Parts: sequence; C-alpha cells; structure tokens
Amino acid sequence: MSPLTSIHQLWSSIPSTGLGPADKSAPSATSIPAAELRQLDAGHDPMSATGTPSAQSSFSSVLGQMVQDVNAKQGVATQALQDLQSGQNTSLHQTMIAMEEASVSFQLMVEVRNRLLDSYQEIMRMQV
Repeated sequence: MSPLTSIHQLWSSIPSTGLGPADKSAPSATSIPAAELRQLDAGHDPMSATGTPSAQSSFSSVLGQMVQDVNAKQGVATQALQDLQSGQNTSLHQTMIAMEEASVSFQLMVEVRNRLLDSYQEIMRMQV
C-alpha cells in the first residue's frame, strides 16, 4: 500500500466535521500522478539554493558553512571598499550594499551564537 493510498483512506475515515472529505462545500482534491511526484523528488537538491540543509548534514557542518558564508561576504565588502578607495570603476551603491550585506550577515551569525549559548546554558542548568 502506498503512503498516498493510506493517507486517502485515513482522510476518508474522518467524520464530517467541516474538515473531512464529506464536507460538500469544500473543493474536491485532485490527485497528483506518481510520475510527477517522482520527478519533483528527483529534482530536489539536499542543499538547495535557499541554504536549507539536508537531514544528512551535521549541525557543525551547517554552522561551519554559515561562518564561511559570512567570511566570504566580509571579503567581498572589503574588496569593494578597496576598489572604491583606489578609484577603480566601482559604484558607491554596490559598495554600500556589499557592506550592509556583510554587516547584516555578521549580526545574524552573532545572534545565532548568542541563542546557542543561551540554549547550552539552559541545558546545563537542568537537573538530572
């Protein structure tokens, strides 16, 4: 039995409470072909462009990647500022944007670190 079939059976067994399939005012659900679902799943990248980590990546690797990203943004901002100061063809707007991106990403990293430390301290205060 496929997971979709078991979900459908479970959904069909819910009594009419306005939430189940017996509610006639709700629009009917259409089924998605299994081939289309497999195609969507095949295109799923564990570390997508949004930066969400996969279940297989470790917590330390996620934090390490975050620090590397912040460092890279700091480097880009520093290079843009040096290019602007040396008179190269660099826009003031692009330099300021790079500096703000670096600043915001650093602030985010500091806040994550603070939350992690607070969580660790809270766990250490727990009585066993």
